Amino acid sequence: MDITIQSQSLPIQGATIHYLDAGNPTAPSVLFLHGASFSFQTWQDIGSLKLLAENGYRAVAIDLPGYGQSQEISGSPEAFLREFIVQLNLQKPILVSPSMSGNYSLPFLGKHPDMLKGFVAVAPVGISRLSSQLQRIELPILAIWGSNDNIVDNIVPVAQADKLLQAIPPGKKVILAEAGHACYMNKTDEFHHHLLEFIEANN
Repeated sequence: MDITIQSQSLPIQGATIHYLDAGNPTAPSVLFLHGASFSFQTWQDIGSLKLLAENGYRAVAIDLPGYGQSQEISGSPEAFLREFIVQLNLQKPILVSPSMSGNYSLPFLGKHPDMLKGFVAVAPVGISRLSSQLQRIELPILAIWGSNDNIVDNIVPVAQADKLLQAIPPGKKVILAEAGHACYMNKTDEFHHHLLEFIEANN
């Protein structure tokens, strides 16, 4: 199957925001955010966008404001993410949120859980700070961490996964052995296996 990954942009909150889009526009969608050291290019480089498009999904990866090719915004992260989803007409996407992007995804999740079909937490920041806002949300959750986030990286320890799943039960926790904070870079095939399994179970 020949998969085309299109580079697009749109205006949000007075800024030009860039994103990559792959797959059938009317298919169930998956929205990828990124960490502070990365951009939308990461998800193209490790094959996530192509893999999901080949499996019948629409895969969108965004350059968050001030990262990659996107300009900075003046509004709130939560409002930004909501507007992006609305403008792209993403019907209840599954949201994949690693590391720094928790500053966007968790406030959004606290206010608009009904706009999502599922949430893939890849060691996102802000869980302790925002856990009270996430109480009583009903949404399928996959919490996926690298084991070295406890020992070597120590950025978002695995205990934060438990805190997230206490706030939003029931969810599934996956620990990728000998993988770092950006576990999708170290154990890409394993990450993709668990991601696809979660997406298929919730579509």
